[in-house]
Order: sequence, then C-alpha cells, then structure tokens
Amino acid sequence: MINTSEISQDDAFITCERLVKIFQVAEIEVQALQGLDLKVKRGEFVGVVGASGSGKTTLMNVLGGLVRPSAGKAVVDGKNLLKISSRELDNYRQNQVGFVWQQGSRNLVPYLSAHENIKLPMTLAGRVGPSVNKRAAMLLETVGLADRMDRKPAQMSGGEQQRVAIAVALANEPTLLLADEPTGELDASTSDQVYELFQTLNRDFGLTVIAVSHDPMISRHVGRVVAIRDGKTATETVRRRREKVEGEHHAELPHEEEFEELTVLDSAGRLQIPKAYREQLDIQGHVYLEVTEDGILIRPAENPSQ
Repeated sequence: MINTSEISQDDAFITCERLVKIFQVAEIEVQALQGLDLKVKRGEFVGVVGASGSGKTTLMNVLGGLVRPSAGKAVVDGKNLLKISSRELDNYRQNQVGFVWQQGSRNLVPYLSAHENIKLPMTLAGRVGPSVNKRAAMLLETVGLADRMDRKPAQMSGGEQQRVAIAVALANEPTLLLADEPTGELDASTSDQVYELFQTLNRDFGLTVIAVSHDPMISRHVGRVVAIRDGKTATETVRRRREKVEGEHHAELPHEEEFEELTVLDSAGRLQIPKAYREQLDIQGHVYLEVTEDGILIRPAENPSQ
C-alpha cells in the first residue's frame, strides 16, 4: 500500500495543494473546497468518502476538468487545471479522463446499443474507421459483456449498464478514471462485481482510479481511502497486509488485512481532530501543544479568558 508521505512531487500523478473552489449561489458564496491537499500516485486505486456537502463531488468535478478551481493548485499528469487554456481543458476532459456516474441515464444514450454507446466518444473525438468498431468490441469483452453488444440500456440490468458505462468511459484510452457513487443504485453483490472490475482495470492496465462513495466499506476494495470533511482532507485509511502467525484461526489464508486510519496534516499545518475525540476530551476553541519524546501532545486548554 502507498503511504502519501512517501509520494514525492515527481512521483505524484495528481497533486492538489490548498485547493479552493467557490460557487456563487444568488448573492451567497459557497466555499465547497477550503484548502484541500491530496496526492495520488500513478496507478493507484483511491476511494474518497464524506458526508453530503463535504466537497467530494466538487473535487471530482475539478479533477475531471468540469469546473475550474478558484485558487490553489490542481495538477494532473503535469497539467495545471487552473492555468491551462479552455481548449487544452476541453482536450484533457475528452481524451485523458473517463467518467462513470451513479445514474445510468448520465452514462448511456438510451436509444443506442451498448456497442454504439461505446463508439460514440470515439466518434466525437474524430476517430473513424475499423479501429473504432474493434476497440468497442474489445472493451465489451473486457467488461464481460461481449454477448450484450446489441442491447439497449433498457434491456440490461443495472450492473450491466454500469459495466457498459465503464467501457464508455475507457473509449478514448484515458489515464484517469473517475467514478462518482458508481454503485449507489446497485445491490451489494452487483456492487462487488463493479468494484472487482475497477480492480482489474487498475491492476492489469495501470489505470489510476478514484471512486467517490458515502460508504466507508469502500476500503475493502481500494488501496487507500481519503475522507473529506468541510472541504478539506481529514483522514486517510490505508489497507495493509499482515502475514499470518502459525496457529492463528483461518490459517489456510497466508495473510489478513488490517486497516490503519491516519489523520491528515495539510500543507498549512492544519489537522482535523475527529468529533468523538473532541467530545470525549471536551476540546473547544483552544488546545495546548507540547512536544514530547514520542511526538506532539494535544490537550484541552482551560478557559483562555481566565
């Protein structure tokens, strides 16, 4: 598993530093991202979780080139999404990023067959000739739906629709695949199948995948989970393998998985203390910081006005 502290600036495929996105709603400014930091290495499979309104979908829209950041840095594969021209951003969005949305209606054209849906992005990108049909057929084979090529979305199950949607997202050979709640409308078994497909694409093709979910159990499927709270990265959960000790239960398995949650210290030196800890220690407003032999001790301050 990848420790983000080990990702150098040169290694990072995605770098977000103090990323800010402000939306204007009537006369009110809404700050959806409030100085978010994130690094993703090429070929990672990362999950992003957070409550509604936390900023996770806004982050995906920024990384996908659908909206520009208001401030800070968002660099994907060497492209600064705040500074590149509109034409470069259009090209980036069309050829370097694939999207999979929760609603099937956003992924597929209802009156086109599965094969035709996959060809559509290539046609819009100006590709013509036998290679278009060949790639569409290959992608249907990759997602396990070669026998569904002539079926329209209404003739397929929800899981089949999402697998076709993944093939559509891969049509123009992107280097980054973004999935926003891709299993939100699927049952548990079908959701597992979709995530297994993401894992295969990540492993066999080296595709960088970022999937947004409201379900913390996404950690079972990805290498790292980033939790967003109030428009900033709050914690990361890293999946690690621990070798079995002789005599342990389930000894037929060579290893078991452990999950380690880390609090994120951002580039401004900020961290978010989990609510449960704050309530347990009655931390409000001010704290004392003390350097000890083992690290930094945080303890609640007495009433600072006294």
